Amino acid sequence: MILRLLAVAALLPAPAIAQSLTPAETAQIDTLVTGALGDTGVPSASIAVVRGGRIVFAKAYGKPSEAIATADPKLPYQIASISKQFTAAAVLLLEDEGKLSLDDTIAKYIPGITGGDRITIRQLLSHTSGLQDYWPQDYSFAAMAKPVTPQQIVDRWAKKPLDFQPGTQWQYSNTGYVVAGMIVEKVAHQPLLSFLQQRIFKPLDIRALDQDKAIGKAFPQGYGRFALGPVRPETPSADGWLYAAGELSMSAQDLAKWDVARLNRTTLPADDWAAQETPVKLADGSSNGYGLGVFTGSANGSRYVEHSGEAVGFLSENTVYPDDKAAIVVLTNSWFSDATGRIAAGVAKIVLQPAAASAEDTAALAHARAVYDQLRTGTLDRKGLTEDANYYFKPVALADYRASLGALGDPTAFAQTGKTRLRGGFVNRTYRITYPDRALSLSAYAEPGATGRYEQLLVAPAQ
Repeated sequence: MILRLLAVAALLPAPAIAQSLTPAETAQIDTLVTGALGDTGVPSASIAVVRGGRIVFAKAYGKPSEAIATADPKLPYQIASISKQFTAAAVLLLEDEGKLSLDDTIAKYIPGITGGDRITIRQLLSHTSGLQDYWPQDYSFAAMAKPVTPQQIVDRWAKKPLDFQPGTQWQYSNTGYVVAGMIVEKVAHQPLLSFLQQRIFKPLDIRALDQDKAIGKAFPQGYGRFALGPVRPETPSADGWLYAAGELSMSAQDLAKWDVARLNRTTLPADDWAAQETPVKLADGSSNGYGLGVFTGSANGSRYVEHSGEAVGFLSENTVYPDDKAAIVVLTNSWFSDATGRIAAGVAKIVLQPAAASAEDTAALAHARAVYDQLRTGTLDRKGLTEDANYYFKPVALADYRASLGALGDPTAFAQTGKTRLRGGFVNRTYRITYPDRALSLSAYAEPGATGRYEQLLVAPAQ
């Protein structure tokens, strides 16, 4: 259940349109998933897609286990560390009730932990406590063959010297979440899973199970592989090893219900969602984007809230795009290969299609193309430029534009990329100009309006 950061966000296109999947998009997802499973040998995958703030797709593929030959989107997969955001949500709900504070030290609730009088609950949830991680490996170590209790995990790993002073570094720590779960149970006077069932899962109609109980003939089976050897069923860990750091099993569709709640700010108070998604800063003011149980960031103009998970024989990925009202869930029953990340990235490319261009963007595109043609042919109309742009386009600049661009001939494509933005009183648009043997990027700043005067027209090589 060690963290595996899947580089999904960097592969994403611009914002999604709020509509159901088309038959063509569904077919693309089918081809993507079956291809990834076939290439890697991963036995099965369960996928859910949220678009426009609602679940529009839920489908399973492949073989869930030796006893279940037919894929079923209702089957619960082990989601592992994606569970951490639910543990964090439990803490936030208890804070809402005045029963604890994120800035309480953990010594107030759990005695005997190294640095417990300096480590706060917030630092547990943000992986900045300094407590040593009890499961950094991508395999089951020897002790995991026997059942364990949260207290035994604490006794073995949370009473060691700290890896660093609380709040000074970020280091993924399942141990910190075990302590957080123990605090929830002590304050709420009930098991963590019971609290979550009552406050989150039942209101959202989510079927969530303890992953230790989601084992056997009725459930998906985890698989592993030694190097390029045969795919083999994995032996699950003994009871107790996941606990508050990753104890949950649920279907992709049920996890997507939680994503919809995040998008719509329901079930939890809005300030709890915001607190979870606010990156925690270290003592030096830096941050890697991790909040309370989730990573946050942005790519290609789209914000994301993300977490992956790894259990014995299972990998999972859950990514929410708040501004796009979209989310993608990918659950697989293997812990080898890049299939989970590959599927998540591929589905994102399909689902997060660029929004339909506005009439003004369409007109601006034609205007930009016309002015680009003026630049490459040496016929620039200076009346279409601001004072600063006229200053930039000195004779040497015009000559270089004409000589270097004119030699390329007519482009084969000219299209806007990314979002239209406002900056410095101008409208910023970026265009991709394609030729048979190369591509260029045009960064344009113009006065408002489809044919506003240009403040900037900069052309540069593009990948």
